[in-house]
Amino acid sequence: MNQFYKNIALWLVISLVMILLFNMMTQQDQQREAVSYTTFINALEDGRVQDVTIQGPNLEGTYEDGTRFKTFAPDDPSLISELRERKIVIDAKPEEDRSFWMTMLVSWGPILLLIAVWIFFMRQMQGGGGKAMNFGKSRARLLSDTQGMVTFKDVAGVDEAKEELEEIVAFLKDPKKFTRLGGRIPKGVLLVGSPGTGKTLLARAIAGEADVPFFTISGSDFVEMFVGVGASRVRDLFAQGKKNAPCIIFIDEIDAVGRHRGAGLGGGHDEREQTLNQLLVEMDGFESNEGVILIAATNRPDVLDPALLRPGRFDRQVVVPRPDIKGRTTILKVHARKVPMSDSVDMEIVAKGTPGFSGADLANLINEAALLAARANKELVDMSDLEAAKDKVMMGAERRSMVITEEEKRVTAYHEAGHALVALKIPGSDPVHKVSIIPRGRALGVTMYLPSEEKYSESRDGLLRSMCALLGGRAAEEIFLNSITTGASNDIERVTSLARKMVCEWGMSEKLGTLAFGEKEGEVFLGKDMGHVKNYSEATAEMIDAEISRLVTESYDKTCTILRQNSDILETMAQELLERETIDAKDIARILGEEPAPSAAAEEVVIAPTDPALGEDAE
Repeated sequence: MNQFYKNIALWLVISLVMILLFNMMTQQDQQREAVSYTTFINALEDGRVQDVTIQGPNLEGTYEDGTRFKTFAPDDPSLISELRERKIVIDAKPEEDRSFWMTMLVSWGPILLLIAVWIFFMRQMQGGGGKAMNFGKSRARLLSDTQGMVTFKDVAGVDEAKEELEEIVAFLKDPKKFTRLGGRIPKGVLLVGSPGTGKTLLARAIAGEADVPFFTISGSDFVEMFVGVGASRVRDLFAQGKKNAPCIIFIDEIDAVGRHRGAGLGGGHDEREQTLNQLLVEMDGFESNEGVILIAATNRPDVLDPALLRPGRFDRQVVVPRPDIKGRTTILKVHARKVPMSDSVDMEIVAKGTPGFSGADLANLINEAALLAARANKELVDMSDLEAAKDKVMMGAERRSMVITEEEKRVTAYHEAGHALVALKIPGSDPVHKVSIIPRGRALGVTMYLPSEEKYSESRDGLLRSMCALLGGRAAEEIFLNSITTGASNDIERVTSLARKMVCEWGMSEKLGTLAFGEKEGEVFLGKDMGHVKNYSEATAEMIDAEISRLVTESYDKTCTILRQNSDILETMAQELLERETIDAKDIARILGEEPAPSAAAEEVVIAPTDPALGEDAE
């Protein structure tokens, strides 16, 4: 009802503005009294005329009492003489040659312009497309066979997700194969994955593989400022689907319309909730939608309404994960098809150096390498281009123009050498691949690691090793420079966060045991609760703080011991950094007096840590 009153008020304001403009256009004519020529002559003879304005046959003037008049004067030569004899002010203007249409344009032009502007803005508010009465129609686009054809051959690194979706395509092509044993086609498939993992690409591949109509729409296309428009578009979308069954409907970013209902402060919106209610009814209501398969994509399944995720609506939830090393290799080869590559390029080496990269990250990596090779006027992209592109993608471009004092450069060298040395001397740590004090992005220096294998979980000992490596920079500053700087702020923040998670979330405290403390905070605007209850006592809070402090202190003490025992190595490493700015695995092996590891020697790649347990300084 509130929206109804707002619409009525809008129409009233527009009507008042139009009336006001009309009155302004006609006000001048209403203020002048039209009199006969005889009346004008009589007033002239009586001496009541003060001034006149002659414009062709039109005569206007003012009486002595201030009243304005107008009349039509015939061609009377004696009129001018009489006016001059009576010493009346005469103003003469050239006659206007305006046609009827010109007069209409001048009189009604502003009003017509106002109406045109109002119609334009109304169309914009109603979605921009279609006529005034069609803004409740679905804005889904029907993809044809020629619009960016993508097939499953162009999708790599998500084999399990492809198998699930290939079954959907096979069902649409030959439904009897699956229904002969009583099975039925899934009504909905939800693609869940991090941004950039290829959910939309998978949907485009389904459109390329399935010989059926494919409608695509975004979740934000349903929601409008007018209540009921979104629900109307949902109805129209499924009506189109029924007419073209069997078909596929793809809704991208469904969390825009499918969030929790009844979220309270900031979460409730009548239009969005009505749209979601209509979507729920259309997916599994009284009417059958046989042959219409709904595929949706989101990277926030935790905020979706539970009614949307139950079987019968979204029967399957297909996880589209970040690819492993094998998947990354395949993805790199797919994106490298359009780029001329040198024979020396080994995609397996590049894939090993990019753990945690999504498909979009890898596509961006290949594109940056191609741009760097083109800038250098190369004919082919080689490994050096891929390495430089990796540095740029993960850490930002080099900021060599940044003015750094010699003292800051020295502090950074010891800081990064401390990170590297601690990681080298603690058994089980990831191999150090490169150390640099060249500013990149927000960091003044970076220590990079090359994990020997991919990790999907981390042990308690591994987390403690990571904490020691993160504290190596601060410890090196304190021991070798007798001062501490703000450069370790990010390291300290990450170490504290790791220690808190070990105690409160992962049950890795011997004193507190395998218990979880605290609740994860939820955003009220995403449909979560507004308040949270502290589920532990003040005494337990003191124990938690003590355990966090103990873990960090013990790690720091261990780090300082390692650095003091290897002070000569750290001094040598810091001096090399000051001279060369960047050292790699071969240089580190030489400083340690060891032979470089075969894998480190063969792989000319750079890895920036993506896990909080790894060590990169955002200084």
